[in-house]
Amino acid sequence: MDREHTSDSWERGSPYEQYVGRWSRQIAPLFLSWLNIPNGRRWLDVGCGTGALCASIVDHCSPTEVTGIEPSDGFLRLARENLADRVVLHQGNAASIPLSDASVDAVVCGLVLNFVPDQLGALREFVRVTCESGTIAAYVWDYAGKMELMRYFWDSAVELDPNARALDEGERFPLCHPEALESLFVGGGLASVEVKPIDIATPFANFDEYWQPFLGGQGPAPAYAMSLDERARERLRDRTRETLPIAADGTILLTARSWAARGTVALQDDGGLCRRVR
Repeated sequence: MDREHTSDSWERGSPYEQYVGRWSRQIAPLFLSWLNIPNGRRWLDVGCGTGALCASIVDHCSPTEVTGIEPSDGFLRLARENLADRVVLHQGNAASIPLSDASVDAVVCGLVLNFVPDQLGALREFVRVTCESGTIAAYVWDYAGKMELMRYFWDSAVELDPNARALDEGERFPLCHPEALESLFVGGGLASVEVKPIDIATPFANFDEYWQPFLGGQGPAPAYAMSLDERARERLRDRTRETLPIAADGTILLTARSWAARGTVALQDDGGLCRRVR
Protein backbone atom coordinates (compact mmCIF):
# COMPACT_ATOMS: atom_id res chain seq x y z
CA MET A 1 0.00 0.00 0.00
CA ASP A 2 1.30 3.47 -0.96
CA ARG A 3 0.99 5.40 2.30
CA GLU A 4 2.29 8.50 0.56
CA HIS A 5 -1.13 8.98 -1.02
CA THR A 6 -3.12 8.32 2.15
CA SER A 7 -3.90 11.83 3.31
CA ASP A 8 -6.41 14.01 5.13
CA SER A 9 -5.94 16.79 2.59
CA TRP A 10 -9.02 18.33 1.01
CA GLU A 11 -7.97 20.22 -2.12
CA ARG A 12 -10.33 19.48 -5.01
CA GLY A 13 -13.93 20.55 -4.68
CA SER A 14 -15.64 18.26 -7.20
CA PRO A 15 -14.54 14.90 -5.70
CA TYR A 16 -15.44 16.23 -2.24
CA GLU A 17 -18.93 17.18 -3.43
CA GLN A 18 -19.51 13.67 -4.79
CA TYR A 19 -18.21 12.04 -1.60
CA VAL A 20 -19.66 14.01 1.35
CA GLY A 21 -20.33 17.57 0.18
CA ARG A 22 -23.82 16.68 -1.05
CA TRP A 23 -24.69 15.24 2.34
CA SER A 24 -23.22 18.23 4.17
CA ARG A 25 -25.65 20.42 2.25
CA GLN A 26 -28.53 18.49 3.81
CA ILE A 27 -27.15 18.73 7.34
CA ALA A 28 -26.57 22.50 7.17
CA PRO A 29 -30.21 23.76 7.28
CA LEU A 30 -31.08 21.34 10.09
CA PHE A 31 -28.09 22.59 12.08
CA LEU A 32 -29.06 26.24 11.52
CA SER A 33 -32.68 25.56 12.47
CA TRP A 34 -31.46 24.12 15.78
CA LEU A 35 -29.29 27.19 16.43
CA ASN A 36 -32.31 29.46 15.86
CA ILE A 37 -30.22 32.64 15.74
CA PRO A 38 -32.27 35.81 15.10
CA ASN A 39 -32.20 37.57 11.75
CA GLY A 40 -29.84 40.43 11.05
CA ARG A 41 -26.71 38.91 12.54
CA ARG A 42 -23.09 38.79 11.36
CA TRP A 43 -21.89 35.23 10.65
CA LEU A 44 -18.51 33.58 10.21
CA ASP A 45 -18.11 30.10 8.72
CA VAL A 46 -14.70 28.64 9.62
CA GLY A 47 -13.47 26.10 7.07
CA CYS A 48 -16.27 26.96 4.68
CA GLY A 49 -15.12 24.43 2.07
CA THR A 50 -17.18 24.59 -1.09
CA GLY A 51 -19.74 26.89 0.56
CA ALA A 52 -22.56 24.57 1.66
CA LEU A 53 -23.01 26.06 5.13
CA CYS A 54 -22.48 29.64 3.93
CA ALA A 55 -25.18 29.19 1.29
CA SER A 56 -27.58 27.80 3.86
CA ILE A 57 -26.95 30.78 6.18
CA VAL A 58 -27.72 33.19 3.33
CA ASP A 59 -30.84 31.26 2.32
CA HIS A 60 -32.33 30.64 5.77
CA CYS A 61 -30.99 33.12 8.35
CA SER A 62 -31.41 36.62 6.84
CA PRO A 63 -27.88 37.67 7.87
CA THR A 64 -26.50 41.19 7.56
CA GLU A 65 -23.11 39.72 6.66
CA VAL A 66 -21.58 36.29 6.04
CA THR A 67 -17.84 35.66 5.97
CA GLY A 68 -16.19 32.38 5.11
CA ILE A 69 -12.58 31.35 5.61
CA GLU A 70 -10.97 28.34 3.98
CA PRO A 71 -7.32 27.24 3.54
CA SER A 72 -7.75 25.24 0.30
CA ASP A 73 -7.37 27.03 -3.04
CA GLY A 74 -9.49 24.40 -4.77
CA PHE A 75 -12.34 24.67 -2.29
CA LEU A 76 -12.25 28.47 -2.32
CA ARG A 77 -12.44 28.48 -6.10
CA LEU A 78 -15.58 26.34 -6.04
CA ALA A 79 -17.06 28.36 -3.15
CA ARG A 80 -16.64 31.56 -5.17
CA GLU A 81 -18.38 29.93 -8.12
CA ASN A 82 -21.22 28.68 -5.90
CA LEU A 83 -21.71 31.82 -3.81
CA ALA A 84 -20.88 34.64 -6.25
CA ASP A 85 -20.93 37.90 -4.28
CA ARG A 86 -23.29 36.77 -1.51
CA VAL A 87 -20.46 35.94 0.93
CA VAL A 88 -17.09 37.54 1.74
CA LEU A 89 -14.43 34.82 1.38
CA HIS A 90 -10.90 34.83 2.77
CA GLN A 91 -8.09 32.32 2.65
CA GLY A 92 -7.24 31.37 6.23
CA ASN A 93 -7.64 28.74 8.91
CA ALA A 94 -9.12 28.15 12.34
CA ALA A 95 -5.89 28.95 14.17
CA SER A 96 -5.56 32.46 12.74
CA ILE A 97 -8.80 34.10 11.67
CA PRO A 98 -8.29 37.30 9.65
CA LEU A 99 -10.97 39.26 11.52
CA SER A 100 -10.85 41.73 14.39
CA ASP A 101 -12.00 41.06 17.97
CA ALA A 102 -15.76 40.84 18.61
CA SER A 103 -16.55 41.39 14.93
CA VAL A 104 -19.23 38.69 14.43
CA ASP A 105 -22.33 37.50 16.27
CA ALA A 106 -22.07 33.81 15.37
CA VAL A 107 -19.21 31.50 14.44
CA VAL A 108 -20.04 28.14 12.88
CA CYS A 109 -17.78 25.32 11.77
CA GLY A 110 -19.11 22.41 9.73
CA LEU A 111 -17.24 19.08 9.53
CA VAL A 112 -13.87 20.73 10.15
CA LEU A 113 -12.86 20.52 13.82
CA ASN A 114 -11.68 16.91 13.57
CA PHE A 115 -8.97 18.05 11.17
CA VAL A 116 -7.77 21.04 13.24
CA PRO A 117 -4.50 20.20 15.07
CA ASP A 118 -5.09 22.56 18.02
CA GLN A 119 -8.82 22.31 18.64
CA LEU A 120 -8.82 24.21 21.94
CA GLY A 121 -6.74 26.96 20.35
CA ALA A 122 -9.30 27.16 17.55
CA LEU A 123 -12.15 27.52 20.05
CA ARG A 124 -10.31 30.39 21.72
CA GLU A 125 -9.85 32.04 18.33
CA PHE A 126 -13.59 31.64 17.69
CA VAL A 127 -14.27 33.34 21.02
CA ARG A 128 -11.91 36.19 20.16
CA VAL A 129 -13.82 37.20 17.03
CA THR A 130 -17.29 36.73 18.57
CA CYS A 131 -19.19 39.47 20.38
CA GLU A 132 -20.38 39.12 23.97
CA SER A 133 -23.25 36.64 24.29
CA GLY A 134 -22.64 35.52 20.72
CA THR A 135 -22.98 31.90 19.59
CA ILE A 136 -20.27 29.44 18.66
CA ALA A 137 -21.38 26.15 17.11
CA ALA A 138 -20.00 23.25 15.15
CA TYR A 139 -20.87 19.80 13.88
CA VAL A 140 -18.76 16.75 13.09
CA TRP A 141 -19.58 13.41 11.50
CA ASP A 142 -20.24 10.49 13.83
CA TYR A 143 -17.36 8.55 12.33
CA ALA A 144 -17.38 5.86 15.00
CA GLY A 145 -21.07 5.08 14.71
CA LYS A 146 -23.88 6.26 12.45
CA MET A 147 -21.93 7.90 9.62
CA GLU A 148 -22.74 4.65 7.88
CA LEU A 149 -21.40 5.24 4.38
CA MET A 150 -17.91 5.53 5.93
CA ARG A 151 -18.47 2.96 8.67
CA TYR A 152 -19.22 0.11 6.26
CA PHE A 153 -16.13 1.03 4.24
CA TRP A 154 -13.74 1.12 7.21
CA ASP A 155 -15.14 -2.02 8.86
CA SER A 156 -14.48 -3.90 5.62
CA ALA A 157 -11.06 -2.31 5.18
CA VAL A 158 -9.94 -3.25 8.71
CA GLU A 159 -11.23 -6.80 8.26
CA LEU A 160 -9.01 -7.20 5.19
CA ASP A 161 -6.09 -5.10 6.43
CA PRO A 162 -5.77 -4.59 10.23
CA ASN A 163 -3.28 -1.79 9.57
CA ALA A 164 -6.13 0.26 8.12
CA ARG A 165 -7.44 0.77 11.65
CA ALA A 166 -4.82 3.49 12.15
CA LEU A 167 -6.42 5.48 9.31
CA ASP A 168 -10.07 4.96 10.32
CA GLU A 169 -11.60 8.33 11.30
CA GLY A 170 -13.64 6.60 14.00
CA GLU A 171 -10.39 5.60 15.71
CA ARG A 172 -8.33 8.68 14.93
CA PHE A 173 -10.79 11.45 15.80
CA PRO A 174 -12.15 11.17 19.35
CA LEU A 175 -14.05 14.42 18.81
CA CYS A 176 -16.62 12.38 16.85
CA HIS A 177 -18.01 11.25 20.24
CA PRO A 178 -20.55 13.63 21.83
CA GLU A 179 -18.83 13.60 25.23
CA ALA A 180 -15.55 14.76 23.70
CA LEU A 181 -17.26 17.49 21.69
CA GLU A 182 -19.06 18.78 24.77
CA SER A 183 -15.82 18.71 26.77
CA LEU A 184 -14.05 20.79 24.10
CA PHE A 185 -16.73 23.48 24.16
CA VAL A 186 -16.78 23.62 27.95
CA GLY A 187 -12.97 23.68 28.03
CA GLY A 188 -13.04 26.59 25.58
CA GLY A 189 -14.87 28.67 28.18
CA LEU A 190 -18.29 28.61 26.51
CA ALA A 191 -21.49 28.79 28.54
CA SER A 192 -24.79 26.95 28.09
CA VAL A 193 -23.16 24.19 26.05
CA GLU A 194 -25.50 21.72 24.34
CA VAL A 195 -24.83 18.72 22.10
CA LYS A 196 -27.33 16.85 19.92
CA PRO A 197 -27.36 14.37 17.00
CA ILE A 198 -28.53 15.43 13.57
CA ASP A 199 -29.42 12.56 11.22
CA ILE A 200 -30.12 12.51 7.51
CA ALA A 201 -30.86 9.70 5.07
CA THR A 202 -28.16 8.91 2.51
CA PRO A 203 -29.83 6.79 -0.19
CA PHE A 204 -27.89 5.28 -3.09
CA ALA A 205 -29.57 3.99 -6.23
CA ASN A 206 -27.09 1.12 -6.49
CA PHE A 207 -23.68 -0.04 -5.33
CA ASP A 208 -21.81 1.80 -8.09
CA GLU A 209 -23.25 5.12 -6.91
CA TYR A 210 -22.09 4.29 -3.39
CA TRP A 211 -18.60 3.14 -4.42
CA GLN A 212 -17.63 5.67 -7.08
CA PRO A 213 -16.96 8.58 -4.65
CA PHE A 214 -14.34 6.46 -2.86
CA LEU A 215 -12.29 6.58 -6.08
CA GLY A 216 -11.96 10.38 -5.95
CA GLY A 217 -8.99 10.34 -3.57
CA GLN A 218 -10.27 13.19 -1.37
CA GLY A 219 -10.26 12.56 2.38
CA PRO A 220 -9.00 9.63 4.44
CA ALA A 221 -11.25 6.82 3.14
CA PRO A 222 -10.98 7.63 -0.59
CA ALA A 223 -7.25 8.30 -0.19
CA TYR A 224 -6.85 4.88 1.45
CA ALA A 225 -8.84 3.20 -1.34
CA MET A 226 -6.67 4.81 -4.01
CA SER A 227 -3.46 3.89 -2.16
CA LEU A 228 -4.22 0.19 -2.72
CA ASP A 229 -3.15 -1.71 -5.78
CA GLU A 230 -5.95 -2.70 -8.14
CA ARG A 231 -6.35 -6.23 -6.80
CA ALA A 232 -6.53 -5.09 -3.15
CA ARG A 233 -9.00 -2.34 -4.07
CA GLU A 234 -11.22 -4.88 -5.81
CA ARG A 235 -11.16 -7.10 -2.71
CA LEU A 236 -12.18 -4.11 -0.58
CA ARG A 237 -14.92 -3.18 -3.03
CA ASP A 238 -16.31 -6.72 -3.05
CA ARG A 239 -16.17 -7.11 0.73
CA THR A 240 -17.88 -3.76 1.29
CA ARG A 241 -20.63 -4.74 -1.15
CA GLU A 242 -21.17 -7.99 0.77
CA THR A 243 -21.67 -6.15 4.07
CA LEU A 244 -23.95 -3.33 2.88
CA PRO A 245 -27.74 -3.60 3.36
CA ILE A 246 -28.58 -3.76 -0.35
CA ALA A 247 -32.30 -4.08 -1.07
CA ALA A 248 -33.75 -6.45 -3.67
CA ASP A 249 -34.01 -3.59 -6.17
CA GLY A 250 -30.35 -2.69 -5.63
CA THR A 251 -30.93 0.46 -3.56
CA ILE A 252 -28.90 1.13 -0.42
CA LEU A 253 -30.53 3.15 2.36
CA LEU A 254 -28.05 4.43 4.96
CA THR A 255 -28.00 7.05 7.72
CA ALA A 256 -25.47 9.84 8.18
CA ARG A 257 -25.32 11.23 11.70
CA SER A 258 -23.46 14.31 12.80
CA TRP A 259 -22.95 15.52 16.35
CA ALA A 260 -23.65 19.23 16.76
CA ALA A 261 -22.56 21.45 19.65
CA ARG A 262 -23.31 25.04 20.55
CA GLY A 263 -22.32 27.42 23.31
CA THR A 264 -22.42 31.10 24.23
CA VAL A 265 -19.50 33.47 24.68
CA ALA A 266 -19.58 34.03 28.41
CA LEU A 267 -18.79 36.95 30.64
CA GLN A 268 -16.84 36.38 33.81
CA ASP A 269 -17.23 38.58 36.86
CA ASP A 270 -13.75 39.66 37.92
CA GLY A 271 -13.89 41.78 41.08
CA GLY A 272 -16.65 43.99 39.82
CA LEU A 273 -15.31 44.06 36.25
CA CYS A 274 -16.64 41.86 33.54
CA ARG A 275 -14.29 40.38 31.00
CA ARG A 276 -14.78 37.90 28.19
CA VAL A 277 -13.64 34.35 28.89
CA ARG A 278 -10.90 33.22 26.47
